[in-house]
Amino acid sequence: MSTLKVAELLREAAARLPGEDARHEAEQLLIHVLGVERAWLFSHATDEVDAEAVERFEVLLARRAEGHPLAYLTGRRGFWTLDLQVNTATLIPRPETELLVEQALARLPADDMVRVADMGTGSGAVALSIASERPLATVMATDVLGPTLAMAVKNAQAHGLENVWFRRGHWYTALGADRFDMIVSNPPYIAAGDPHLVQGDLRFEPPPALASGPDGLDAIREIIAGAHEHLVPGGWLLLEHGWDQGEAIRALLEQAGFAEAQTVQDLEQRDRVTLGRWPG
Repeated sequence: MSTLKVAELLREAAARLPGEDARHEAEQLLIHVLGVERAWLFSHATDEVDAEAVERFEVLLARRAEGHPLAYLTGRRGFWTLDLQVNTATLIPRPETELLVEQALARLPADDMVRVADMGTGSGAVALSIASERPLATVMATDVLGPTLAMAVKNAQAHGLENVWFRRGHWYTALGADRFDMIVSNPPYIAAGDPHLVQGDLRFEPPPALASGPDGLDAIREIIAGAHEHLVPGGWLLLEHGWDQGEAIRALLEQAGFAEAQTVQDLEQRDRVTLGRWPG
């Protein structure tokens, strides 16, 4: 592309991207390159874009056309009420995970100093959303990977959230001897041989954050098995999972001694979050 006006650049870019979101994605890429708000694109539609910006836009556009996730190209993703930084060390936060936050908040009184652990926090999406809605709570966010945890820390700092703490470690190793009123997790839950792992955005996301054993339940089994040592009596365990795993996870919870096991469906009427309460 040579030097073009904003509107022309967007029109040509949208024509080169597949899917019904092509125009939106072109806008997001140009917003990222120019460092402007979306409204600027319309109020300055007839402005010319300088050659250097067009060149950087071209590179991102080509990568998006190849399938690279938009969130990784812009380095940002909206989740709950937060604008989060993401990179290839983190799983891309998805709208359906907001159900995990909703279910957690429904069980966390706003006027109580509760303790919450988010294991496998990634970008910090779930932990930071809970912390922002429950300022009296103390939220412990953990991850096994240093670069991933560093991104969560950066997001907490960007939003001025001072009631979140971070620890590095594998599942309960990171929690030490601490006990919590609630443990939440969006762990890896895709079966190792699932063909979706080589399709779409999943091709570019960190494999350890996606797959977990032949049936996708290895991490969830480990989390359920150890939860009783880190929950206070009456504490909750909430897990996000795949659409066909709700029944199996309820059974695992009940076998481990949890009460009130139930599965909550997302907006597409698919099993998405299963939870249980430790007796007491």
